[in-house]
Amino acid sequence: MRLALVHDFLVQHGGAEEVLKVFHDVWPEAPIYTLVHDPKKLGSLFSSADLSAGLSAKALASAEALAKADVRPSFIQRMPFGKRKYQWFLPLMPTAIERHDLMGYDVVLSSSSAFAKGVITSPETLHISYCHTPTRYLWTDTHRYMHERGTMPPLRLLMHPLLTVLRLWDRHAADRADYFIANSKNVQSRIQKYYRRNSDVIHPPVNTKNFQFPISNFQNNQSNYFLAGGRLVAYKRFDLIVRVFNRLGIPLKVFGTGPACAALKKEAKPNIEFLGFVDQGARAELYRHCTAFIHPQEEDFGLTVIEAMASGRPVIAYAKGGALETIKEGETGILFHEQIWEALADAVLRFDATQFDPQKIRTHALQWDVEQFKTKIKQYVDDKWKQFQNSKL
Repeated sequence: MRLALVHDFLVQHGGAEEVLKVFHDVWPEAPIYTLVHDPKKLGSLFSSADLSAGLSAKALASAEALAKADVRPSFIQRMPFGKRKYQWFLPLMPTAIERHDLMGYDVVLSSSSAFAKGVITSPETLHISYCHTPTRYLWTDTHRYMHERGTMPPLRLLMHPLLTVLRLWDRHAADRADYFIANSKNVQSRIQKYYRRNSDVIHPPVNTKNFQFPISNFQNNQSNYFLAGGRLVAYKRFDLIVRVFNRLGIPLKVFGTGPACAALKKEAKPNIEFLGFVDQGARAELYRHCTAFIHPQEEDFGLTVIEAMASGRPVIAYAKGGALETIKEGETGILFHEQIWEALADAVLRFDATQFDPQKIRTHALQWDVEQFKTKIKQYVDDKWKQFQNSKL
């Protein structure tokens, strides 16, 4: 079976890229087709030199293999400023993804939250699309996207017609996949609403072996700080956390970088520490010793929640999106039901870490381990390929 991988952009290291890394681990000979590839921005995903010491030998070998992957970017890569300002070429992206020639493959597995699902395949090729979400700025987040980008009113007049055209293309592109995999039930419902397609749920992978806790004398290893982190962008609502901990004066550590970082730092009081980018080993230590991890946003799934639970730590989360699928209230964390600072403050004040069993929390998180994901995704592709072949007889 000759298989190709397709991914939207290889210009950052995020959850979607972690999924791609596992895909490539399962099918190491598969070339990766993408719109733009910038290895310098991918950090440890593609550069073994930047890998933290906390990675296992197996994970290190996987990352090194991916660093040598056969990546095939689109013509946008060769255009002036194609890598640095690829967003300028948004109107050309449907054409660019369609220009990839995938006619010689038996199976195409796309990893998509935007354009990758729109590749064109032959009638003899099976196309399975792993959907991280229907394109946010075209569907669920169109209006917020325009406001958060600070788009000037004259430019909005040009952007809205463009987004309408892209929305039509995106809807038709969704019909090109033979099967959809959703990364959560939350995304599954969106795929049905916007694309009118059925899908199967396979949750994203987490390398739980890299997030553990000292079983012996565990309580003595705890510090008195709460923890939050991820990409510091507006929709993740880190502003709620800052407002709460400014008032409570309790120590809080925040890892990650992003466009909201400067504003958050300006608002924060001295009890809130911003750590910037931290590698996987340092992140594991932060999880291991925190009182609880705070997750104030609605996410499609929420990888940091699983990482925290794999470290034996409970989570305080907003009761919407992926958190409802991953957190067992009262056993692995607690939920607050209004996305306002008062509700989060109440959750923090009534939180009691002694009511949670770290071993039970970690055991719960193991169901999303990367090895489980590999088994599920390989079995899914193999089964659908057999069905596809049989349908051609």
